[in-house]
Amino acid sequence: MKKHLTRMLSALAIIALGATMLAGCQKEEETVSEPVSEVVSDVEEPVVEIDTHEGEAKSYLSGEWIDEDIANQRPFAVMYGNTNESGVLPQSGIGSADIIYEVTVEGGITRLMALFQDYAKIEKIESVRSCRLYFLEFASEYDAFYGHWGQSKYAKSALSAYEDLDGMSSTLYGLMYFRDSAKSAPHNGYTTGEGIVSGIEAMGYEKYHDSDYEGHFTFAEDDDENTLSDGEDAGYIMPGYSVNKPWFEYDETSGLYMRYQFGSAQTDALTSEQLGFKNIIFEYINEGYMDSKTLNIPTNGSGNGKFFTNGKMIDITWSKETTSSVTHYYEADGDEITLNQGKTWICVIDSSKTGNVVIKDSTQE
Repeated sequence: MKKHLTRMLSALAIIALGATMLAGCQKEEETVSEPVSEVVSDVEEPVVEIDTHEGEAKSYLSGEWIDEDIANQRPFAVMYGNTNESGVLPQSGIGSADIIYEVTVEGGITRLMALFQDYAKIEKIESVRSCRLYFLEFASEYDAFYGHWGQSKYAKSALSAYEDLDGMSSTLYGLMYFRDSAKSAPHNGYTTGEGIVSGIEAMGYEKYHDSDYEGHFTFAEDDDENTLSDGEDAGYIMPGYSVNKPWFEYDETSGLYMRYQFGSAQTDALTSEQLGFKNIIFEYINEGYMDSKTLNIPTNGSGNGKFFTNGKMIDITWSKETTSSVTHYYEADGDEITLNQGKTWICVIDSSKTGNVVIKDSTQE
């Protein structure tokens, strides 16, 4: 009996010990399986704001985002004098232009045609000079209003087909165009943004493009610049005009070609800032004469040229079917060139004088 009791007690002890060990294991397992608390950081995640460009549209002239109402309005093209005679330089308002054409006129001097998308805010455009027929044909490529002060005899009859804004008009003189008493004629004609708006209204011209208007150029998308990766280095370029002897130098900091002529930087009289351009186009055209004195530049046809951007250059060809159609510029593979967003300067150069063109990788010899 005593032995039996002893064996029972021993068995109970073993069972108790097993239960204790089992409980300990369960407790250990529960401890190990407890989830680790997350560490809460005080650092806030950055909020990435996406610009939807609400109320904006891309400019037909620069490819940049601007107010959609302004983006759809027809641009204003105007003739600028470009000689170093007293009172001409620096020109006023030219730094606000989106596109500038430089073309030879009689005597070897060049005249500039500037196109403005947002013209209403411009304080002053001076000096406004006369029209040549080929400038009209370039302006028509942009569905632009055409501003000038007088014209050559060959342009006079053609002007009736364009939405013309002439400083010699009795309707527009004193409303849109004025004379600067501090300067001598013919270099003292000017207009203002307010005057341009008033002139367009007075003439009853339609302010906006038609709904099917497609624009002139193709521009690179946002944050996707055209680097001309296969192009040649072109940090210093001269179009070869004989009188003002202009040139452009590429500035790596701004990514722009800075403009010089008559031996110094070309600036805007209103801001004193040097003119800079994202895109430069050289368009080679065969020049001739309408008569013994009047230069003729046939804008339609085809030819060769150069395209410069981001310090690089490629050879291009151009084609324009009629005098009123758009000029298309093509790469060697036949695709149209893609401009980078920003301002563009177009030099129209006599094909017989391309030997005067200078293109170097930098300003250093």
